[in-house]
Amino acid sequence: MTISLVDLETIVREAGQIALAYFKDLKNMAVHKKNPRDFVTAADLAVEAYLQTTLTEKYPEYGFWGEESGQSANQVSRWIVDPIDGTHSFSRGQYFWSISVALEIDGDLVAGAVYAPALDDYYTAAKGLGAFKNGVVIQVSDENNLADAMVATGFACLRSYLTENNLERFGRIAQRTTGQRRFGSAAMDLCLVADGQVDAFWEQELNLYDVAAGALIVQEAGGTVTDFKGNAGVFPKQILATNGKVLAEILTLM
Repeated sequence: MTISLVDLETIVREAGQIALAYFKDLKNMAVHKKNPRDFVTAADLAVEAYLQTTLTEKYPEYGFWGEESGQSANQVSRWIVDPIDGTHSFSRGQYFWSISVALEIDGDLVAGAVYAPALDDYYTAAKGLGAFKNGVVIQVSDENNLADAMVATGFACLRSYLTENNLERFGRIAQRTTGQRRFGSAAMDLCLVADGQVDAFWEQELNLYDVAAGALIVQEAGGTVTDFKGNAGVFPKQILATNGKVLAEILTLM
């Protein structure tokens, strides 16, 4: 890896300041619908434009894949970016949204950053070097009993009008766990697993830019990232992140 995590943090935090400027003036911010249940705001576009320009200028050897602008240049080694994960929450003045930036080289996630500007929480990881929140090492929880676990999920499948959705699965898992949360940002959900605040997170019908950085952060914090059958890997259409200790039990409910 030929990037500086310090430089990456500077860039991502600056993107956060751009987002916050819009967040503090929501009534004057343009909001459009990509489809009846999917939003894009002027903030999404401004943050992505900044990240694409800045990352490409500093690291021209890497391509770029952003949620709003799509793929450009080299896609073998590339930045994978969600400028605002949790746009709907952002547009309503809620705090739980984030900027997600990952670096993938030859299909391997090697660095990731997830920043929640409204909370000023910055999560980062590099392959083989551990995971951090605001510069402090983080690890997944020690909870080994699903009945005592707190889990998080989301419903991107409903936004896409899919008949194969998460409702029945949520019902099964909710009845077997103590706490259930739906925060609205998959990138942040993954970071909460990495930080031990949540024991497991699952969702379906996401995109790689939603989960790439967060998945690496979970792995570097000692957690597992699989599909709903337990196959290791980052599968956005079926992603299950756990502390590893409740993985076997939750798989029986998938």
